[in-house]
Amino acid sequence: MINNSEILFLYDAKLTNPNGDIDDENRPRMDYERSLNLVSDVRLKRYIRDYLQQLGNEIFVGKVDGETVNATERIKRLFEQKYEGKVNVNKLSKEEQNWMLDQFIDVRMFGATMPIKSEDKGSSMTFIGPIQFNWGYSLNKVTLVESASITSQFGSDGKNDGGNIGKDYRVYYSFLAFHGLISGHRAAHTRLKEDDVRLFDQAMVKAIPLNATRSKVGQYPRLYLRVEYHSPEFVAGDLRDFVRLEETEGLRSISEVALRADALVNKWLEINNEIVRIHYWQDSHLLLNYEGQKGLLADLLPSELADKLVPVL
Repeated sequence: MINNSEILFLYDAKLTNPNGDIDDENRPRMDYERSLNLVSDVRLKRYIRDYLQQLGNEIFVGKVDGETVNATERIKRLFEQKYEGKVNVNKLSKEEQNWMLDQFIDVRMFGATMPIKSEDKGSSMTFIGPIQFNWGYSLNKVTLVESASITSQFGSDGKNDGGNIGKDYRVYYSFLAFHGLISGHRAAHTRLKEDDVRLFDQAMVKAIPLNATRSKVGQYPRLYLRVEYHSPEFVAGDLRDFVRLEETEGLRSISEVALRADALVNKWLEINNEIVRIHYWQDSHLLLNYEGQKGLLADLLPSELADKLVPVL
């Protein structure tokens, strides 16, 4: 059985575009009133899906053999591999439904709505994913690099017009924080496995730098924490509320970042009886500050918490 977990994921972005807004000329998503950089949960999940697919896993939300297909066609092609097209994908049995879940690792993690019927459902099958994130936001105030024009050497619509001109928007430096949850109850519904969760931990650390495109180079994970609880009923709350940067303005690199973790550690001490393990990974360039001491998490935690640390990699 999968236990409840809460996640804190911190990464930074330097001279890059963490998440462009297609409705705003692909500018980085921003809360302009607070000068905070925003990143959607969809963007983070895309990194994870791409990484899992690179490892050879079947992905529901993705291309098939380099081709974009609709949801029904995606499922049809999956069953053709096993049943040679003999399955009616418009109405799946419970056994076939379970087999399908065992193939699609991203559905086991994040859920999906599939436009097909099953024996015990209506016009579509909906799986609410056990792993969910809300939007990420920067812990520092972020300013945008003034847009630079970029050109393509290829003409538009077959014309030799000297190429296309676009805009390239980036942030100077953004230290981003995500909060997430793993629901033990929902994990049973999507057939999420312990091995899936361990692979998810690995993906959280490796996916972003390994899947960087031109506009995404310059993003690196700095801290990943997954706090696993005994009870499927317990949650502590958004872990971002318990950390803060010592300086929030004018940051330009990880060497200028120090993270205050006093409130987080004190919260963990308060709920220590609820915690099974703290799965973690920390980049050595990120310094944490707890009770006036700066260093790595494993060196700063009180012994009753340090004994629960489990490295992810």
